[in-house]
Amino acid sequence: MGKELVTIQDTTANPAPLGLMAFGMTTVLLNIHNAGFFPMDSMILAMGIFYGGLAQVIAGIMEWKKNNTFGTTAFTSFGFFWLSLVFLVLMPKFGWWTGPTSGSMAAYLFMWGLFTFFMFIGTLKANRALQVVFFTLALLFFLLAWGDASGSVTVKHIAGYEGIFCGFSAIYAAMAQVWNEMYGKTILPLGPVK
Repeated sequence: MGKELVTIQDTTANPAPLGLMAFGMTTVLLNIHNAGFFPMDSMILAMGIFYGGLAQVIAGIMEWKKNNTFGTTAFTSFGFFWLSLVFLVLMPKFGWWTGPTSGSMAAYLFMWGLFTFFMFIGTLKANRALQVVFFTLALLFFLLAWGDASGSVTVKHIAGYEGIFCGFSAIYAAMAQVWNEMYGKTILPLGPVK
C-alpha cells in the first residue's frame, strides 16, 4: 500500500493587522503623553496591558501558526515589552520594588531600540510600510533612551511627536492590509516588496 499525500490548507486569518493596530494605537496614546499633552494614567496602562500587550502576544502566537518567524518574534516581543513597561510603572506604586532609575530605564529603552533596529534590517525584505514602522520605532526607542539618560524634557517631547508618527504608521499598515483584503484590490498601498 502506497503512502497518500495529505495536503493541509491554511485557512486562518492574517494576524498582522491585529498586532499592528494594537501596537499602533497604544503607541500613539503613550506618545501623546510623552509629548506632554496628558499625564501617565490608567488609560495608558490599561491599553498597555490589554491591547498593546495581550493582543500583540496573541497576534504573535497566531503568526507562529502561519509559520512567520518575523511576525512571531516581533508581535510576541513587543507584546511583552508593553506588559513589562506597565509593570515597571506599577510595581513601585504597589510597594513591590523601588522604581527604575533614569539610567536603568535608558538601558532598557536602548536594548529595545537595538532589538528593533535588528528587526528593521529584516524589514528590508518586506514592504515599505513595515520598514517605516520599524525604522521610526527604533528611532523612538533611542530618543527615549537619550531622554532618560540626559534627563531632557525636550528630548522626551521630541520623542513623543516622533512616536505619534510611528504609531500612526503602524495603524496605516494595519488598515491597508484589512482594506486591501476586504476589497480585493489595493486601497492603501504598502509599498514595494523587495
